[in-house]
Amino acid sequence: MHNILTLSARELAARVSRRELTAEAVTRAYIEQIQACEPSVKAWQFFDAEIALQSARALDCNTHSSDALLLGVPVGVKDLMDTADMPTAYGSPIYAGQRPAFDAACVAACRDAGMVVLGKTVTTEFATFQPGVTRNPRAPADAPRTPGGSSSGSAAAVAASMVPLALGTQTAGSIVRPASYCGVVGYKPSHGTLPLAGIKPLSPSLDTVGAFARSVDDVAFFVGALTRVNLDPQRQSALRVGICRTPHWDLASDDARRVLEHSARQFEKVGAHVHDFVLPASFDGLSEAQIQIMAYEAAAAFAPERQRQAEKFSPAFAQLLALGQSLHGTDFAAAQLLAIAARRALDAVFASVDVLIAPSAEGEAPAGLDATGNPIFSRLWTLLGNPCVHVPAGTGVHGMPVGVTVIGPRWADALTLSAAHTLELSLS
Repeated sequence: MHNILTLSARELAARVSRRELTAEAVTRAYIEQIQACEPSVKAWQFFDAEIALQSARALDCNTHSSDALLLGVPVGVKDLMDTADMPTAYGSPIYAGQRPAFDAACVAACRDAGMVVLGKTVTTEFATFQPGVTRNPRAPADAPRTPGGSSSGSAAAVAASMVPLALGTQTAGSIVRPASYCGVVGYKPSHGTLPLAGIKPLSPSLDTVGAFARSVDDVAFFVGALTRVNLDPQRQSALRVGICRTPHWDLASDDARRVLEHSARQFEKVGAHVHDFVLPASFDGLSEAQIQIMAYEAAAAFAPERQRQAEKFSPAFAQLLALGQSLHGTDFAAAQLLAIAARRALDAVFASVDVLIAPSAEGEAPAGLDATGNPIFSRLWTLLGNPCVHVPAGTGVHGMPVGVTVIGPRWADALTLSAAHTLELSLS
């Protein structure tokens, strides 16, 4: 029998549905991988093998479960998301040991789809800047590098084959950047695609639920099953692709620049029409607008914790809230109006191109574990709400992963995933 860990999520679900594999056998295979890798990677905030096995056995005993689209497929859940059977701490000592009464809506959707929740993956503090303990599994043990943040554990767990699929969230760059650093596929859907109920809010205007996988097909299959939308990617041969270096091109390393150009040439080889695209000058202020919106909304969202247990905030998080408190409602409104105007302008851009490609990060994952890297290349796309798919597309000078982001029109997620799939196939 094929090694279970090498099977795609789509194939796992099909085999369990046909009773060629049991959910328990799949779960056991991933439990063994977690037990082997977790001591060095530290991707899991909470993991209990017996809870996972009980869930798998219940699926195997349910004769009506074969219609579930993701039957028996294990999933990791970012510890920003409530789970009724596991503690949820949001990456903060304030909530250590908290036991929610209900699952987050996206977690409930996973269970409805027949998935086995393996455990809770490490998040930075309230999905912001304070790193957790997770290490990048692509880096040597004696030279650790960050997995990125804030969905640190989810990206690392998928990269280390401890789970085939994992949920994450993005408010600035918290899916795309960890996916880039860890060399996996990261998908930030159009804002609002997956529900935020039961997830600790940071900035509701920006917070977006997304996912990690080892392939574009798997991440499309996963989110499509949860949303009841056919997102299955198709190879494209006549795409119009714009190379978008963004207003922050001066921060892109030689590795990031080389991989972006290589990706553009790969698109050309499969028949795409590729050309340079420069964003309007009005977009130059979008990253600052994203920062202001995030800080302003975070200061409002965390007023209860600030009033009662502010001493348990990290200095970085306290600084974010202080920035938010220093802003006025007129600043917030101006930033939102800038975003609205930019969304309209970008909608017009997509009349002449199908997708854009841009750097996912400055380059390779930074050395050390004291910071999670700069989200600068994702801030503006998150603010605009467009679907983004990170595709691993090469390696840097230190052998660490580097990739690109494929950006599509709002609510054209199927097209965006198909373009990312086409790029992925051309690179293989």
